[in-house]
Amino acid sequence: METSEEIKAVVKEKYARIAEQPKEQNQASCCGEGSCCSIDYAVFAENYAKLKGYTPEADLGLGCGLPTEFAQIRTGDTVIDLGSGAGNDVFVARTLVGETGKVIGVDMTEAMIEKARANNDHLGFNNVEFRLGDIEHMPITSNKADVVISNCVLNLVPDKTKAFREIFRILKPGGHFSISDVVLQGELPPALRRPAELYAGCVSGAMPKADYLDIIQRTGFQNIAVVQEKTVRVPDDILLAYITPDELREFKASGTQILSITVYGRKHESTCCSGGSSC
Repeated sequence: METSEEIKAVVKEKYARIAEQPKEQNQASCCGEGSCCSIDYAVFAENYAKLKGYTPEADLGLGCGLPTEFAQIRTGDTVIDLGSGAGNDVFVARTLVGETGKVIGVDMTEAMIEKARANNDHLGFNNVEFRLGDIEHMPITSNKADVVISNCVLNLVPDKTKAFREIFRILKPGGHFSISDVVLQGELPPALRRPAELYAGCVSGAMPKADYLDIIQRTGFQNIAVVQEKTVRVPDDILLAYITPDELREFKASGTQILSITVYGRKHESTCCSGGSSC
């Protein structure tokens, strides 16, 4: 996995397989493929059952937070969900925007788009749309969204700077985002940074928390805040598939943590600025 395109191909292949399986199978197996090759997504997943608009058929158990809980979505808003999967967060957001709003899900995996559209056909919403597209080059016009949400997806994007610039571009002046993602406190051992399975499993693609927040700030966002944070504990047996027992002990002693965070950021009101520039 040397190039961005190779990384995207791996992620796309893994999530196409996951799209064909129920939530229970994804959480019971590693990387959703029935053999312990990667992360068990249950270590990340949040319970959506309490949320209004929750649709079990759209929940594949792949998230690491509840971004809609912190997104300050209002009736009539246009919301864009990045890496929308089978539509889980889209349908929750749709309940919040009501009949007068609109929710657009963007995903690069054809099988996920098909599954999400089938779920929406069953629900019958006419203000929900799913678009096939790359987060680094979104099929969304500029200044479109009041709110952007995303759940455990940007860690899978090779160029995170480009992704946040795209988020800045599609937000209206004064719009904001609420993004749940996986980051690091410290550094992973080299053996945990290389495997394709760990990248698709949301671990090796995670970057240090400070660097992640720095990208957001340099893009031009304001009022940046980590509104929720929790430690993710990956079982030893999964880590031992890639590192030795001695390396595992060193990793634990290093104090490195894998974190699930939800971040809020706002685009300034002025229209004379672009991402990362000042007026």
